[in-house]
Amino acid sequence: MSQTTKRALEASLKKLLLQKPLNKITINDITEDCGVNRMTFYYHFKDIYDLVDWIMVEDAAKALEDKPTFDTWSEAFLDILRQVQENKVLVMNVYRSMSREQVEQYLYKLLDPMLREFLDRNAQGFTVQDADKQFIIDFYKYALVGMALEWIRKDMKEDPVRMTERLNVLLHGDFERALRRFRTDRGSSDLDD
Repeated sequence: MSQTTKRALEASLKKLLLQKPLNKITINDITEDCGVNRMTFYYHFKDIYDLVDWIMVEDAAKALEDKPTFDTWSEAFLDILRQVQENKVLVMNVYRSMSREQVEQYLYKLLDPMLREFLDRNAQGFTVQDADKQFIIDFYKYALVGMALEWIRKDMKEDPVRMTERLNVLLHGDFERALRRFRTDRGSSDLDD
């Protein structure tokens, strides 16, 4: 029952976001639309921002649970951009009303495991320390999230396919090159890769 109520509150908030910005929505608006009382809301969430945070965490978890296996990082990144577009109203409202940090954390949660899976597949056959892998993941994660945040800031106007294609031209082969440079089983001739 608890999950059902939370989902109902989520649906009400998303419905209300189509009518007005997040900072103009009250708990009373949500509970009236949902057909529950304020105490029910407070039983589950401390405020509207707590509800928004829960929605973003749940959406990220669902996306990771349902995610297909991608052959390339660019396919994974394009999938993330499409998920953001599907939640455009919520993402734009959170980005504008609360803080860029919540959207940033949401994107990190989506991108980190996808990059890890991609790097693990590309590191087969040679050894890279986990700390070095995480360093590579973090570098690309922060760069890609930065690009995604700029895309969001500009109202997601650029076609995500075009954006991903441009990033792929820029980064083509760099993940593999980074992994080779961090190999622990390399010889001195591999240092120049």
